[in-house]
Amino acid sequence: MNPGNPAAAVRWPDVPACYGWLSLDRRGNWRLKGDLVRHSGLVAFINRHYGTDGKGNWIFQNGPQAVYVALDYTPLIFRFEFDGRLLDHTGSEAGAAGAVWLDDEGNVLLETPAGIGLLDDRDLGGFIDACRTGGGKSLDDCGLAGLLPDQMQIYWRGLLLQSIPRQQVAHRFGFNAVPGPGG
Repeated sequence: MNPGNPAAAVRWPDVPACYGWLSLDRRGNWRLKGDLVRHSGLVAFINRHYGTDGKGNWIFQNGPQAVYVALDYTPLIFRFEFDGRLLDHTGSEAGAAGAVWLDDEGNVLLETPAGIGLLDDRDLGGFIDACRTGGGKSLDDCGLAGLLPDQMQIYWRGLLLQSIPRQQVAHRFGFNAVPGPGG
C-alpha cells in the first residue's frame, strides 16, 4: 500500500508524526483515543489512506503527517462477503488465503496477498462449518477436540490449519502492533 501523498511531506517536512491517537480494534473499527470513530466520511478517509510504512508500522497518512496506528492484534481484519469473497476492514479485496493459522487463544488468522489478518469473530461460525478433518469429516462430527490442530489435521478450504502462539504473530508476520517514536 502507498498511503497518502509523498509530495505533501516534501512541502512540510517538519510536521511531527503522531503516536497513540489512532487504533484498529479486533473488529476492524477505528478508534481515536479509545473512542469509536462513527462518522462514515472520516472512516472512509482513514481507510483510503491506511497502509504500511515498509518498516512494519501501519499508518494513516493524514496529508503531511504520519499517524501511527496501534493494532489490537493484526494490521488487517477480514470478513467474508455473502459470495465468499474475503474483504479487509477497509473494504478492499484481500485475495485468496494462502495459509490459515489458529493461535493459542482460539483466534483465526488468514495469510493473503494483502497481508496477515485476523478473521472477525462474527465469521467464526462459518469458518468452523467449512473446516474438515484429514478424513473429510466436519468438526461437528469430531466435537471441540477438532479445533485443536495439534491433535489432528484440520483443513479449511483445502488449507492445513497451522498452530501459532499469539505472542509470535507480530514477529512472524513482520508488523509492529504498538509503534512509537524511534521504533
